[in-house]
Order: sequence, then C-alpha cells, then structure tokens
Amino acid sequence: MTFRNGSGTDPDTQLDVVVIGAGFSGLYALHRLRGEGFRVRLLEQGGGVGGTWYWNRYPGARCDSESYYYSYSFDEELQKEWEWTERYPEHFEIRAYLEHVAERFDLYRDIDLHTRVESAEFDDATTTWTVRTGERTLTCRFLVTAVGCLSTANVPDIPGLDTFAGEWFHTGRWPHEGVDLAGKRVGIVGTGSTGIQAVPVVAEQAAHLTVFQRTANYSIPARNGPVSAAERAEVKARYDEIRRIQRESTNGHPFLISEVSALEVDDAERTAIYEQAWERGSLKFRASFADLLTSREANDTASDFIRDKIRAVVRDPGTAEKLTPRDHGFATKRPPIDTDYFEAYNRPNVSLVDVRADPIREITPAGIRTSEEHPLDVIIFATGFDAMTGPLLGFDIRGAGGIPLRDKWSAGPVTHLGLQVAGFPNLFTITGPGSPSVLCNMPTAIEQHVEWIADCLMHLREKGISRMETTEEAERDWVAHVNEVAHRTLLPQASTSWYLGANVPGKPRVFMPYAGGFAAYARTCAEVAENGYEGFVLSA
Repeated sequence: MTFRNGSGTDPDTQLDVVVIGAGFSGLYALHRLRGEGFRVRLLEQGGGVGGTWYWNRYPGARCDSESYYYSYSFDEELQKEWEWTERYPEHFEIRAYLEHVAERFDLYRDIDLHTRVESAEFDDATTTWTVRTGERTLTCRFLVTAVGCLSTANVPDIPGLDTFAGEWFHTGRWPHEGVDLAGKRVGIVGTGSTGIQAVPVVAEQAAHLTVFQRTANYSIPARNGPVSAAERAEVKARYDEIRRIQRESTNGHPFLISEVSALEVDDAERTAIYEQAWERGSLKFRASFADLLTSREANDTASDFIRDKIRAVVRDPGTAEKLTPRDHGFATKRPPIDTDYFEAYNRPNVSLVDVRADPIREITPAGIRTSEEHPLDVIIFATGFDAMTGPLLGFDIRGAGGIPLRDKWSAGPVTHLGLQVAGFPNLFTITGPGSPSVLCNMPTAIEQHVEWIADCLMHLREKGISRMETTEEAERDWVAHVNEVAHRTLLPQASTSWYLGANVPGKPRVFMPYAGGFAAYARTCAEVAENGYEGFVLSA
C-alpha cells in the first residue's frame, strides 16, 4: 500500500482519502487529514461550504447551541480571531464562519463544489473505493462520509401537492434569493425545531399564517441577543476551561448536568430552579436536575412547569390547550428553544390547526384541505429530515461483494461506534448512527470523530495496513449496547420522535443515536484504539 504526501495536482487517481460533504465535519476532516500528509479530495454537492447551513436559510434559521461553543476548538488562533455577534448565530453568520475557516486554512484548493456523489463502491481486488460523480470517477483507499445527520429534506407525500397553484418550499432547501411573504396567506406544516423558529418570523411578514401541527412541542426561551465585546473577551479568556467541560460533559456543551434529583427538593425550591433556568433560557434548562431523562416522575415536574408557562403566555385557552404537549415528556424529543414562539399565537393573523384531530386530507389548487379548505398562497414544509440514515442512503454505497448499504440497513442502521459498518471496509462515517451525534453539540462530536479517524489512518500507515473493517460481532454488540443505554432513558418512549425515524413513513423504528453520553462514548472510542482497534480487523 502506498500513501502519498501532499495534495498533488491530479485529484482523480490514487487518492488516499475522499471526503464527502463540506460542513463542519468535512472541512475539519480535510484540514486534519491533509495536515497529516494524506492526499485528500473533498466533494460537495452545494455551491459553497457550510453543509446543512448552506441549505437552511429559512426565516428564523439559527443554531440552538450558543455561538461561542458552536465552533471549532482545534485552533487557538481561530478561537481568538473570530467575533460572534449574537448569542445564537443566524444561518448566514455560521456560513460566514465556515467560509472563513475554509479560506484561513486554504481548504478550497482541495474542494470540488457543485459535485454530487452518485455512487461509491468498494473493490476487494484492489482494496480501494471507486467514487463516481456526474462527471468523473475518483479512486481512494479510504472513504469518509461527512454528509451530516440532518441534511436530507423530508417532504411529506400529501395528495394534490402537484396541483397547488401557489408556491411551496421546504425549510431545508430554502431558495438562496429568499422568498417574499409580505401580504400573503402562508401555511407552515410542522412544529418541530424548524417550525418553532420560523413561525414568529413568518407571522410578522405574512398577511395571515396558518400553522398545521401534528404534535404539540415543548420549547424553552432562547433569550437571544447581541454579544458584547466584554462577553466575547471573557469567553476567549476562558476557552481552555470551556473546551475541557465540553469534552467531559454528557452532551458536548460547556455545562454539566446537575447531580440532584428533581424529586429530592421541595416544590418551592424545584420551581425556583426551573424559573431561574427559564429566565436564563437555552438548552441548559434540561440540565436543571439529574434525572429528567431517566425518571418519568422527575420528567413530569419539568413538563408540567413548561405546560403552565404555555398556558400563561397563550391568551386563547383553546389554542393554549392545542399547544400543550400531552403524548411525550420534555426533552424526550429534540428540545427546541425559541424567540416568541408561543407569543406568536396571540397575534390576530395567526391560526392553529391540530392535524391530529383534524387531519390534512389533500392539497388543493387553493390551499390545504382538512375538514375545511384553508386558502393559501405559500406552503412551507417544516417537516424536518430523514435523519442520520437519509444522507448516507441518498447515494448508492456498495461494500465488499457489492452489497448495498441500503440492503444492509433494511431493518435499521447497524454500526460499530457509529464509525464503521461491517462489510464496508475502509469506510468511516462521521457522526453516524450509533454515535452521540444529534444528542450533542455537533462540533464537539465532530471533532472527536475526525480526530479518532485521523489517528486511526496514521496508525494504519505506520503499520503498513491497507484494510480496516469492523466485525459483525462487534457491530451486533454495539447495537445491543446502544439499545440498552437508550432504554435506560425515557427517549425511546417518544413514539413520534425523529430519533426513531418516526417522521418518515416506512422507515424502520430504531433508536439511532447513542444516549450514553458524549464523555463516556469518547472514552470507549479511546479504549478501542488503545487496545489495538478492538472489534476491527486490520490487514495488509
């Protein structure tokens, strides 16, 4: 086996690594692997870097992790020089950050934009991957997918959509030139994180907004605002500590979950803790007590607190009742944060349709029909993504013997550590199913995966090893562990959660992310490497 140094001039032959995707994962993978002397090419179907943030430009689109830690930690100078302007960065600011990273580290010279991968197939005879795009073919020793967990838009199959006389859009594929909603009758379908962000902004623009809700959702105030120069300076002075806490935390955030049970304190103290967390805002609310995701009784205290807040904010009792979650506990589905989401329903130009009680029957030329027709000029689908597996099954990946990944995962995704799939040698899946990924602050999870993969490839190079593949036994054991850990929590009980694939009709119901905590997972990955990559077969 030959590993080449440098980036070379011919990107089409004998590459060491092909990376697919130019978001947080792909950019760091390119930078790290190229810096270790591997010949790397990154392929990106979009016209720019940014990954999910290249596509997500809908009204209100912003991150729900705070800007100072929704960022890379691998370069101290990068941390010092970048200036975030808001507590929660909007989509264009995240793109600007990633564009800055690509320019600062001279990544563009090894990135092919407007390049959609159509297929990737492993060749047993040569121990290489053949990657085909619409225009050319690349070969590589190792294939690294950096396609993201939330990048394949899920457009619901509603009868009559093709007859609609107005315009329709999916939030995950928002037109780059924007959409003029002024004076229009707009319908938003979906009230997950995306819908919760979009509703207040669209309500300010549209003549009338009708929200079609399947599942009522909890949401915590974001308390967004500008970041002062003093706040930025304070964060930069503490970055070492901040990053340490992120690596030691359950969810990759710079705060630890309380060790106190919600049931150990009296009602007054518990309410005071929730009130303080509510006023502060952010995802930190779920860290208020140790057992919010392991005890139904503890979870009920948080759920009831938020239900009371919804009733206090929404003036119309009937609307408030529709908006009050009943079928799942707080944070058992992805917990959104918002800016004036519940307040938006007090506006006279906003109405709510409960499609569980009054289902959508069809889309007509004039709008959406439930038990009555709702006239619309624009429909916005805030229906999320085919999460975690969709991006990997969006092109044809075939492993040893030509087995398609789609067939391998027909009953649900199986991996070892979320990093490799048995039967698919030399394929590494950054934040794949079976890793903490979507239960984490994503850049934290991404950096850990990229660094593990880079260290692994350096080990293979040093030992003269050309092939690495996890075993079916290790894969089975890891999937069993992922399920065991998940069922120690309340997470699998949220039957409509996209963590289970429940938002995509026909998708196998499998709890996909690893719920055992980021720090514990990272320790496991490190131990696997220290034990000679236990659970993987390495061969020359």
